[in-house]
Amino acid sequence: MADNIYLTQEGYDKIKAELDDLKTRGRREAADAIAEAREKGDLSENAEYDAAKDAQGILEMKINDLEKKIAHARIVDASQIDTDKVNILTTVKLKNIKINKSIEYTLVGESEADLKAKKISVNSPIGKGLLGKKVGEVAEIKTPGGVIQFEVLEISIK
Repeated sequence: MADNIYLTQEGYDKIKAELDDLKTRGRREAADAIAEAREKGDLSENAEYDAAKDAQGILEMKINDLEKKIAHARIVDASQIDTDKVNILTTVKLKNIKINKSIEYTLVGESEADLKAKKISVNSPIGKGLLGKKVGEVAEIKTPGGVIQFEVLEISIK
């Protein structure tokens, strides 16, 4: 994970809050579960103890992953983004040429992607195909269902 992870300030704050919660509440709950299981007797045959230790291991892996994300995070300031072409944090209004339907997406870093909120990763096939395009240009996106052509109608910051 040596690559930079591009985040908005909101995305960075969300990861930081989750990390802080896991380090405090999560670790405390894992320790309590282990202590409770330990009180139930012989550890060699205690499935509850084994499950609590496994859960603690998973928690520590998640904490480690979030710490790496924070260490490699680069916060992108939307006010510094050029809207002449599609970039990270730009909102792009597109027209699917084949079905003549418009859709709008905001390009974000991978960890902030949320299709329901119309936020797609710059590393997704659509995101990669749109990066660098200007208004009026057509992006040909290769998908498992074939090639889709999107015309860039508008680029903005929201």
